[in-house]
Amino acid sequence: MLQERPDALDFFDAASRHLPQLALKRGLDILGSVIGLALFSPILLITAVAIKLSTPGQVLFNQARVGLNGKVFICYKFRSMVVGAEEMKASLAHLNEMEGPVFKIRNDPRMTRIGRFIRKTSIDELPQLFNVLLGQMSLVGPRPPLPSEVCSYKNSHRIRLSVKPGLTCIWQVSGRNNVDFDQWMEMDREYVQNWSFWLDIKILLSTIPVVLLRKGAC
Repeated sequence: MLQERPDALDFFDAASRHLPQLALKRGLDILGSVIGLALFSPILLITAVAIKLSTPGQVLFNQARVGLNGKVFICYKFRSMVVGAEEMKASLAHLNEMEGPVFKIRNDPRMTRIGRFIRKTSIDELPQLFNVLLGQMSLVGPRPPLPSEVCSYKNSHRIRLSVKPGLTCIWQVSGRNNVDFDQWMEMDREYVQNWSFWLDIKILLSTIPVVLLRKGAC
């Protein structure tokens, strides 16, 4: 667990008026993840087989991410890059297209052919439904950062750690990689401060056309 807690009031210790909505949020997470895993099981299977047959290495990419109150958990994704991609990151730092402590390259040379497709379609993130079911993530919330990114956060950025990270968020439906780092952090701050169960529903509904049209995806 990271030593420093967020400098924002803990979202889950906030006023009791949130408790009924938080119960609804967790219920939606459980229901949504179970239905999602059942509904997308053929895609999960086909993707796993395609990755295994097309490139050497593991099917899943398991990475430490920071969740609620700075707690580190293992986030699941389908592997979209070549084996050893993390070790290549330093040599590609000059290609980073994002400001702040985030590493993003639109045409990342580490990406495999199948990886490029599953990134564009967001299929690579479907295994995170297991993280949602386990309670480590939510369907809606700020995207889970790397521990190294959190270490470079300003105090104002840490408010995003006062909620569970999510599969989708305001940033996800507002351009993703077309949004700069400061705008991204501001979107997450607004989400935390204005959260409601109905805001989650609105973001979930907005995510559908964004994924289908592949807006802002690398």
